[in-house]
Amino acid sequence: MWQRVYLLKESKLMMISLFVLCGLLGLGMALTAGKFGSRSIYLWGSAIGLLMLAFLIMFRFDEFTTALLVAVHLYVDWYLALYVVSLAMTLVLLLSFYWQRSVRHRWVEPQAIWLWGLLLLLTLVPAIRGATNLYDAAYYYPNLIVGALVTFWLGLVVAQNKSSLRRLCLVVTAIGTLVALHTIIQEVTGRFLLASSHYDAFLSSVSNYQITGSDTNRVGSFFVDPNWNGTFLAMMLCLELGLFVDCQTLLGKVCYLAEIALAIPALLFTFSTGAFIGICAGVVTFFLLVGRSLYRIILLLLIIVTIVALFLLLPSDILLQVQHASGAKEVLLRVGAWGTALRVIAAFPLTGIGLGLYTYLVNSAPYRVPAQTLPLAHPHNSYLELAAMAGIPVLLVFIALVGVALRAALHNWLEADVRTRSLIGGAIAAVVALSVNSLSINGWTLPPLAATGWLILGAVASPLLKKTSHCMQRRMTKTT
Repeated sequence: MWQRVYLLKESKLMMISLFVLCGLLGLGMALTAGKFGSRSIYLWGSAIGLLMLAFLIMFRFDEFTTALLVAVHLYVDWYLALYVVSLAMTLVLLLSFYWQRSVRHRWVEPQAIWLWGLLLLLTLVPAIRGATNLYDAAYYYPNLIVGALVTFWLGLVVAQNKSSLRRLCLVVTAIGTLVALHTIIQEVTGRFLLASSHYDAFLSSVSNYQITGSDTNRVGSFFVDPNWNGTFLAMMLCLELGLFVDCQTLLGKVCYLAEIALAIPALLFTFSTGAFIGICAGVVTFFLLVGRSLYRIILLLLIIVTIVALFLLLPSDILLQVQHASGAKEVLLRVGAWGTALRVIAAFPLTGIGLGLYTYLVNSAPYRVPAQTLPLAHPHNSYLELAAMAGIPVLLVFIALVGVALRAALHNWLEADVRTRSLIGGAIAAVVALSVNSLSINGWTLPPLAATGWLILGAVASPLLKKTSHCMQRRMTKTT
C-alpha cells in the first residue's frame, strides 16, 4: 500500500514537472521568437518533442508512444520533409525498452534475424550507389531498410499481450481517423488544414491528380499523392474492422462503426484503383480470419449496406471512380513502367542500378519501353522497385521476411481465443491490403506506409502473444 502511495505521489510530481518544463520552454520560445530565424520553430519544437518523448517513456505509455511514430512518419518526416526524425525516435524507444526490460516488460528479438542481417548487407552497396543526393540518401537505407528492422522490432516488443496489441491498434486507427477527416475536409471545402510552406512545392503537380475528363481532383491529404493516401486508409479500414469485432461494448462498437463510416468516403475521394483492389483483398482475408461465423454474416451485410449507401449518396463519385479505373492511358502507362523495370532487372539482375529515385530516373532511360510515355523515378510496383534498384536477391530476402512474419502472425492467430482472433485477423488483413496494393504503387517502399506496415506486422507476429496465451492456458488448467 505504501508503495502505491509513493508511486502515486511520484507520478503527480513528474506530471507537475512536465507542465512546468513545457511552460518554461514555451516562454523561452516566445521570448526568442525571430532570433534564430526560420529555424526557431524547429529548435523549440524539437526541445518540446524530446521532453514529451522522455516523459511518455518514463510513464510507460508504450502503445501510445509507439503508435505516435506513425503520425511523426507521416506529418513530420514525409509532409514536412525532415526525413529521419521518426527513425531517431524509434531507435530511442527501442533502446529504452531494452534498458527497462524485466519480467513485467519482456524483451524479444526478431525471428530469422540472419535474414535481416542479409538484407542490411545486400542493400548497402546499392544504397551507396543510389545516394546521389541528400533526399535519396535519407529515403532508402535509413528509412526503408534500417527503419524496417527497428520498426518491426519495436512492434514485436510493444505487443506484450493482447491488451497491449489492442491499445496499439486503437491509437493507430485514431490517427487513421484523423487522416480520413482531413481527407474529407479537403474534398468538401477545398482547404488543406495544417498546411506548411513545404506543401506549396507540390501545388504545381496537383493537376496530375485530376481525373481525366473532369474537374475533380483526387485527394492526397498529408501523403500528397492520392494513391498513397488510399493505401493508408485501406489499411486503417482493416484494423477498424478487427477492433469492431473485438470490442465487447455497444458504445465501443458504435465508435468503430463511426471510424469505418469516415474511412469509406475518404477512401473513395482518393479515387485510387489500387487501394480499392487492396481493400478487397484485405476484406476477403479478414472474412476468413474473423473467427466468428456470426460476424461473417454481419460483414457481408455491412458490405451490402456500404455499397448501397455509396450509390445513393455519392453516385457521381462512384461513376468517376469507374471512369478513372477504366482509363486506358493510365493503365498503359502503369504497364509500361512495369515493362521498363523488367528490362532493368534483366540487365542488372544481381545488384540493380542503385537505391535512389534520381538514379532510377536517369539510368532506366535506356531501357524504357514505348508504353511508358513519361520518365518515372520508380516503376510503381514495390517488388519490381526493389529488384530493379537493388537486385533480385534483395527482393527474395524481402519477400522471405514478410513471409516469415506472416507465418508467425498466423501461428498467433491459431493459438488465440476467438475474440483476439478478430483483432489479429484485422491486422493481418491490413498487411495483405498493403502488399496487394504494392503491386500497383510503391507501398512497401514509401517510408510512412512501410513503417505502418512493419509496425503492425511486428505486433501481430510477436512471440510474446504466444507466450501470454500459453500462460493463460496453464493458469486455467491449474484452476480446474
